[in-house]
Amino acid sequence: MQRRARGFHQGLLLLFFQIMQVGITNVPPVTLACIALNIWLFLNPLKPIYWLCLSVESCYEKKDWQRLLLSPFHHADDWHLYFNMVSMLWKGLTLERRLGSFWFAYIIAVFSLLTGVVYLALEYTVAELLDQREFKVYCAIGFSGVLFALKVLSNNYNPGGHTNIMGMYIPNKYACWVELVMIHLLSPRTSFAGHLAGIIVGLMYTLGPLKMIMEACAGYSGYQENLFDRQPYQEIPRNYDIYTAGFTEEEQLERALRNSLRDRGGVSNGPPPYGFNIHPEDEMRRQRLNRFDRH
Repeated sequence: MQRRARGFHQGLLLLFFQIMQVGITNVPPVTLACIALNIWLFLNPLKPIYWLCLSVESCYEKKDWQRLLLSPFHHADDWHLYFNMVSMLWKGLTLERRLGSFWFAYIIAVFSLLTGVVYLALEYTVAELLDQREFKVYCAIGFSGVLFALKVLSNNYNPGGHTNIMGMYIPNKYACWVELVMIHLLSPRTSFAGHLAGIIVGLMYTLGPLKMIMEACAGYSGYQENLFDRQPYQEIPRNYDIYTAGFTEEEQLERALRNSLRDRGGVSNGPPPYGFNIHPEDEMRRQRLNRFDRH
């Protein structure tokens, strides 16, 4: 196991503050366990990042399929972890209470695996259509694809709501698509294909056959699941006031996007707001730096 270098992780500290604000006892068990797992693997990564991230070359061509299981739960830096886990916190507060802990854990497991599969399919397809091999080398890591899938699911249960994205109030059914484009334009180091894969998986569940397949595999009857669907959607109060100056999740995203836009003229040291994509030149650099860390 590779222990992350010691240092002051501001994003990790803010994440702990956010959880304390909500109260650990108020966080549903699966949500809390998922956040704890991501924190643990951030502090104690199983391998260097280069050997955990997901790409067509590493998984499909080199048959390193364990990356499908490992890449969603590892993060590139503490800010990457912070943004993803704060988003997971608020999505878990609503979705786990609505669906129940068993079904929510089942969804997390399936979405984590399936988002990676769809990501590989997207990158492979684009690489073949454009005859550009670099798309097979792009390496993505982090939980953001799963979060986009959960956002589709959450918006499906609240179809009449709106999301504030950079001052624009977007109907929930379109919010994921607007965020997908905005994040890609303003923070190009994030993984467009990874986020798109999450949206596709979410739609496969809400509009496609995935939900029925999962029910059949789990032995759930339609009646049992419909009990969940009949429960009213409840928006959970968000106590961001002290540690985020009152910003909601979407407003935090807006602030991160604006910072990214401001820094685009030079080298940005700011955190990616959702996903993280390791470009080929970064991979080669990391491979050289980490060549002694393989054991």
